[in-house]
Formats: sequence, structure tokens, C-alpha cells
Amino acid sequence: MAGSDETPDPAARAPRSEPGGSRSRMPRWLPRALVLALALLACFQFAHWVFDRLVGLFITLLISFFAALAIEPAVDWLTAHRIRRGLATGLVMLGVLLAAAGFLAALGSLLVDQVGTIVHNLPHYLDEVIRWINRTFDTHLNTGDLRNRVLHSDWLRTYLLHGPTSVVGISTTVVGTLFRLFTVLLFTFYLSADGPRLRRTLCSMLPPARQAEMLRAWDIAVSKTGGYLYSRALMAVISGVAHYVLLQLLGVPYAPALAVWVGLVSQFIPTVGTYLAGALPVLIAFTEGPLDALWVLVFVVVYQQFENYLLQPRITARTVDIHAAVAFGSVIAGTALLGVVGALIAIPATATLQGFFSTYVRRYEVNDPKDG
Repeated sequence: MAGSDETPDPAARAPRSEPGGSRSRMPRWLPRALVLALALLACFQFAHWVFDRLVGLFITLLISFFAALAIEPAVDWLTAHRIRRGLATGLVMLGVLLAAAGFLAALGSLLVDQVGTIVHNLPHYLDEVIRWINRTFDTHLNTGDLRNRVLHSDWLRTYLLHGPTSVVGISTTVVGTLFRLFTVLLFTFYLSADGPRLRRTLCSMLPPARQAEMLRAWDIAVSKTGGYLYSRALMAVISGVAHYVLLQLLGVPYAPALAVWVGLVSQFIPTVGTYLAGALPVLIAFTEGPLDALWVLVFVVVYQQFENYLLQPRITARTVDIHAAVAFGSVIAGTALLGVVGALIAIPATATLQGFFSTYVRRYEVNDPKDG
């Protein structure tokens, strides 16, 4: 028949795609992926919020950890002489606090005396400056007129109105600083007094093969951190005594406070500490006479060379020796990461890392033809 010879049209048999057909249907994995992405974003925001609230606690624990490592050799020495570990930790921390209080008291007396001298001589200094301005610029300024203008100025009234608010802010800052210091001391005491128990607790979470490595790493951290700080403290004592003798011979006032300042600042602030430490005694000596300031400056430069080439290599040979560029770079990095706290713990942390590298990294001899 004629109808049976017709070939059916394939297009006619193909199903038509409706607007809501399977081709436009949302993939099954897409809703779950969106939910997972939102969940991850929420977890990230929550973790960021928690870290932002606890970053102060983390920094406090970090400072306390390095402080505990620094005093642990002294605590172990007292413990070896049959003193309970808690009492030994308290005695070491008390000694450190007394030394710090003595240093601050010496510098405080120096600061108070210098401020008192400046306040007492301020009218004379002001008269000299005004006379110099009148001679140089041909003006007719008067001290009484300037004083009246200052007393009746708008900025002075504004300062007096906002003075109580500033006092409250300063008081809050002081109280907060004291609380943080107490927190650091408390954590340092517990980390040092319970140091063996803390090591056992951490090691109990590791397999036996890893426990020996962790104990070895802990010993390296204690050795390098404590060794660096003690070597610096010894060089600070030697530097302080040497500068005290010179200042005393020259008759420079506040010789003990200036000697302690030079010893601590020059040893515990790398690279620029020497210049910061030497600037103050030079300025104080200049008030006594330019020749005294010149002698102090020469002695500071000569002693620095003696320390760099003779004293420091001998003292740090058995503890840790950090290159000046590495120490300066570590302080910059620590300051960028954690501010003042990072600057304080940068060198002990670098000393510990250097100890790890020297212990675990294997070195090979280099045959360089240029060396021959």
C-alpha cells in the first residue's frame, strides 16, 4: 500500500523539550555545594572571630613560654640542690623582678632629676630663646606677652576640658598593662613549675618513636633560649661595669643608672641598641662639658669594637652565636608580626630555630675552586 511505503520522520518521533524539561533542571550536586560553601564561610568567619578575641591570650602564652624556657636552666640548677621546683621557680622570678625594679628605680630617679632641672631652668631657657629670635629676625617678642597668650589660648581651655577624660584613659591603660604583666608572670610560673609534667602530658599523646624527638627539641629550645639570654646578661654586666668606671672617673652624674642603661639596651636591642645606649650618657656628659662627652663617645666606640671582636665570640661560643644581620632581620620580622612583643621574643625564637637547623640539618663539605 502507498501508506506503508512512507518512512517515518525521526524528528516527529523525537520528544520535544519543554521549558521545564530535564535539560534545564538544576544539577543535584549544586544545592549541596552551595550549602557546603556557606557552611565553610560561616566556619571561617567564626574562626576569625574567635582568633580575633583570643589573639591577646595567644601572645601572652607565647611570651610566657619563652620566659619559662629562659628561666628553666636556673630552676633546674636550684632543683638539683634539693629545692622544690615550685619554690625554685618563685625564687628565680623574684630575683628577676627585683633586678627589673632596681633598673626602673634607677632610671626613674634619673628622669625625675632631669625633668626637675629642666623645669627649674625653663624660664631662663625661654628668655635665651626669645632674645635669640629678637636678634636674628629683628622682632620684639616679650616673655610676659607670650605667657599671657598661652594661658588664655583656646587650645589650653580645650586641653583642660578634656583632661579628665585623658586621665581616665591613661589610668585604664596602666591598669590593663599591670593585669597583662600579672597574667604573663602567672603563666610563666605554671609553665616552669609544671614543666616536667607538661612535657610528659604532651609526650603521652605521641608514639614512643616521636617522644624522643620531642624531648630533644624541647631541650634544644631550653638550651638555646636560656643560653642566649644568659650570655647577653653576662655581657650586659661587663659593659655596665666598664662604663660605670669611666663615668665615675669623669664625674658624670647618675653614673650607676647610666651604666645599667648602657649595659641592658646595648645587649638586648640588636644593631641599633649600641647607639641608643651610648646617646644618653653622651648627652648627660655634655651638660658637664664638651670634653667629657667626647671621652664618653670615644670609649663607647672603642668598647663596642672590643666586644664585637674579642668578648662576644668567647662568651657566645658555648651558647649560640647569631649573626648581626640575622638578629636585626628577625627583630624587624617580629615587630611586623607582633609589634613590641615580636621584637622582644624575635632573637630567642631565632636562636631556637638556629639550634634546630644545626641539629637536624645535615651539612656537607663544599669544594669551591675559588677558595683555593
